[in-house]
Amino acid sequence: LQSLDVANNQLRELPAALADCPRLKEANFRGNQLRDKRLEKMVNGCQTKAILEYLRAGGRGKGKAESGREDVRKKKREKQQKKDSGDGEQDEVEEASKLLVKVLHVSENPAPLVVKVSQGVKDVRAFIVCCVLKGVNLKPGNALKRFLTMQTKLHEDICEKRTVATIATHDLQLVKAPLTYDVQPPDELKIVPLGRKEIKAKDLLRQLQLEAEEQRKQKKRQNVSGLHRYLQLLDGKDNYPCLVDAEGAVISFPPITNSEKTKIRKETQDLFLEVTSDTSLQICKDVMDTLILKIAELNRSALENKEGSGSDLESDALCGPGNSNLPLVVEQVRVVDTDGNLKVLYPSKTDLATVSSLLTVIR
Repeated sequence: LQSLDVANNQLRELPAALADCPRLKEANFRGNQLRDKRLEKMVNGCQTKAILEYLRAGGRGKGKAESGREDVRKKKREKQQKKDSGDGEQDEVEEASKLLVKVLHVSENPAPLVVKVSQGVKDVRAFIVCCVLKGVNLKPGNALKRFLTMQTKLHEDICEKRTVATIATHDLQLVKAPLTYDVQPPDELKIVPLGRKEIKAKDLLRQLQLEAEEQRKQKKRQNVSGLHRYLQLLDGKDNYPCLVDAEGAVISFPPITNSEKTKIRKETQDLFLEVTSDTSLQICKDVMDTLILKIAELNRSALENKEGSGSDLESDALCGPGNSNLPLVVEQVRVVDTDGNLKVLYPSKTDLATVSSLLTVIR
């Protein structure tokens, strides 16, 4: 079974046996009134793989202890089967080829980054998850272009055209901490959008709307591309969400654009990653899991293949064979309320589970 569409039926549960379908890549369960409300949210906003991982773990209804014991038993059975069939060596090769990510905990970090959330965001775009990713190599060949293309694809796919979540990536060296996730009126919010001059949010949206109309006329079609597709996501909002740095500059205006101030360049090695949503915190985490996996895949590809880096000595040195197994470092970032109370810490012990089959996490 490779594709399954049971959308808009009367299903109340999804069988755990679906997780044992190794070739199932596309599954549509939307429009069913599932008893497990978390699972219902996942089927509307997550990739098939994350849903199957959730089913494999027994869902919310099964206790952690029981689920854990079942996982242990299943792993033992699989290990024995591979041993009997002579696949043990292959399994070890696959394990060794997994991408490595090391988590740096807040307690181990001398200067952990903190994001403070204002009260007003709960009515506009309530959820935000952040982390720092160090050790990225964007210098070889078209690595930066592939990075930006990957981000666009995630916005189309798992973020469902930014309707359930929006990704923002920043050059950490250009981010002035501490950061505040806040809301501002459209005629007060100012930003220097990527590739543009400083402008107020209401003027930016008006400008984008005019560009969209012009685009429709020129191409004689209803659909528009680029930022113009996301304008309706802010319809009816009295305030707009924004991430503000220590200097008072808006570095992110979700779901529309980032700021030129923290733009990623070929020389960027350390990233500040941000995912926001007005749907759920879990969707933010699932998207962040996938984003880290995709960056790790691109990073290894750049290091191993050198992406045609030419005579760039520094780049060649970074792409040496000894560096391809170095793990990326994910630094935990705390999101707190205005009183300093913890709202979310990412990655926690339970995060990055959705991509565990492709990622080895050193905690």
